[in-house]
Amino acid sequence: MQKLLIANRGEIAVRIIRAAKELGMQTCSIYSEADINSIHWQRADEALLLEGQGALPYLDIDQIVQVGVQSGCDAVHPGYGFLSENSEFATKCETAGMKFVGPAPSSLDVFGDKVLARKLAVQHGVPVLPGVDHPVTTAEAIEFLGSLGDGQSAILKAVHGGGGRGVRILDKDSDVEQAFRGAQGEAAASFGNEDLYIERYIPNVRHIEVQVAGDSTGSISHFWERDCSVQRRHQKILEIAPAPFLSATSRDALLDAAVTLGRAASYENLGTVEFLVSTNRENSEEFFFIEVNPRLQVEHTVTEEVTGIDLVQTQLEIASGASLDSLGLRQEQIVPARGYAIQARVNMEKINEDGSVIPSAGTLSVFNPPSGRGVRTDTFGYSGYQTATSFDSLLAKVIGYSSSEDFPATVKRVETALAEFDVKGVDTNIAFLRSLLVHPSFLSGEIHTRFVDLEAAELVQLAQELTDSTPFQKGELSEQAGASIDSDDPLAVLEYGMQASRGQNTSSSEDRNEQTDLPGSVKSPLQGTVVSIEVSVGQEVQAGRLLAVMESMKMQHEIRAHMSGSISAINVGPGDTLWENHALMIIEEHEVIGALVEGESSIDLDFIRPDLEEILTRRSATLDANREEAVSKRHARLLRTVQENVEDLFDTGTFLEYGPLVLANQFSRRSLDELIAKTPRDGMITGIGSVNGDLFSDPESMV
Repeated sequence: MQKLLIANRGEIAVRIIRAAKELGMQTCSIYSEADINSIHWQRADEALLLEGQGALPYLDIDQIVQVGVQSGCDAVHPGYGFLSENSEFATKCETAGMKFVGPAPSSLDVFGDKVLARKLAVQHGVPVLPGVDHPVTTAEAIEFLGSLGDGQSAILKAVHGGGGRGVRILDKDSDVEQAFRGAQGEAAASFGNEDLYIERYIPNVRHIEVQVAGDSTGSISHFWERDCSVQRRHQKILEIAPAPFLSATSRDALLDAAVTLGRAASYENLGTVEFLVSTNRENSEEFFFIEVNPRLQVEHTVTEEVTGIDLVQTQLEIASGASLDSLGLRQEQIVPARGYAIQARVNMEKINEDGSVIPSAGTLSVFNPPSGRGVRTDTFGYSGYQTATSFDSLLAKVIGYSSSEDFPATVKRVETALAEFDVKGVDTNIAFLRSLLVHPSFLSGEIHTRFVDLEAAELVQLAQELTDSTPFQKGELSEQAGASIDSDDPLAVLEYGMQASRGQNTSSSEDRNEQTDLPGSVKSPLQGTVVSIEVSVGQEVQAGRLLAVMESMKMQHEIRAHMSGSISAINVGPGDTLWENHALMIIEEHEVIGALVEGESSIDLDFIRPDLEEILTRRSATLDANREEAVSKRHARLLRTVQENVEDLFDTGTFLEYGPLVLANQFSRRSLDELIAKTPRDGMITGIGSVNGDLFSDPESMV
């Protein structure tokens, strides 16, 4: 492989570019207009701008393959997320002459589809949770939830992706239809596929995963395990290698199960096998397979630190044809993990007192990541970077490593590094991460996947105390004359001046929309894009009713009424991108009696949706009654129209037409409107109906 296309963005693109350059490869990066300020494409030898808005260009298979071929690339690294688990993308890359750095398309078909992966695990004796082994509908999800015992819950997951996107927990009181729609929307935005599956949900478990690699000879090795139990709403925020509180018996069983699955699938390149580990009534550990991520993981860094193996370069070398043997990576050659490594994901987000999270956006006026002995920071941030809301909120990964077996010492190294991380211009979760690291439950191993959600309020309070003790991380803002500046930064006024000279909006967020201070104003809690409006002007709503859905950084957020009343104005529509605190709509407050409750909807039976109206108009345009000129020409020649013949041939009301909206294939020389007017049905009527049904019974009368 000589020239590598990196089909990703952000910090992982920077990481791959560095690894490839160290191996002597030329690098080619892609970026969308939304990523014009990102540093990842500037680090590559060549950069290609993709057409399209937001994150969608990174999901455009044909466009990415096309630019890769045109630039002379002979290999593609997909990174993680986006198309990294898409077998169609892998196949098209290989067909175009570009080596896909990852598993074979057949493996992606199995492990990129979580349902097929479950089936493979069952076939080879690896335990799984009870679930439905195919993509489900809303009705099937409701049926499965109802089949569970009292007090049990279910979990919806995206079939074709991970990372906490497209996940919803359901219990007996859940609005399943609403949860299903939300999960589908996130899955479609993140992975280009909205399919979901469902399985039983077990609370208070640990998330343990095993890093594996395979080569073209069929050899499989593992690189030990990671503990990823510290999650907030199903998204990992702290990862540890190796798992510090896992029994030796469970460790051996997990490693064996991971290798078994890799061999069963003839797995090639890097992958991660994920499990849930729980403690049963006998106080012994049991585990369940959940999925295989057939790609590089965000948390690969901690495995690299404790093994000394560059996993990204390992991917590239295996893709180039190297075997594990030639790389010195046969299982017996891989030494046990040395010491501990912990990764903290620094996200751009604002954390409320109740632990709820709102993505943050802005310009990084200060960005000084930590460094030093045993500290590594992977990032794409820099001072002056203006963030983009179309993407994931991850800004940086801070990794602390110590060769010592003293786990608390490693924890202290990471917490100290985070305390040194100076970021201004956007809100981050740095203080929240520190509160986790100093929490007694984390240090003692009493952590499970729901710990952060259950203890959020306490963690937020502890985070505030840590922030107050770290002067440059206070980030408290003072406002005067509409300007927002950092009172602890003596250069903040200069930064404000630079913002003004660049034409940036330097007024406070409340000034961005004149209606934000009106009584009953429903404000956008974040900067993002409106996905849907769930109410209409004049409609009465009760407090708590769903009003709108917004999307920011690939996560959907529900906007609910804070008071009861009537909707007096709606200022935005689907597709609008808004600042934080923009007035979405106005509620005129009054007592509401008998208004629709959550889950109900007001349906105007006479209302025709725009898409349905378009279909009806198109169908109407094909009828003789609406084609007077064409019919007159036909009659002038003493001929009947085809439609008249069909109506006389078939029994009244029995003819069912197929394909009435088909047009002639003349798009190169005619406009769409002209084709609709002049070539309805492409000159042919196709369908079935009854002829002489009074003389013959079905099916003899059907033609």
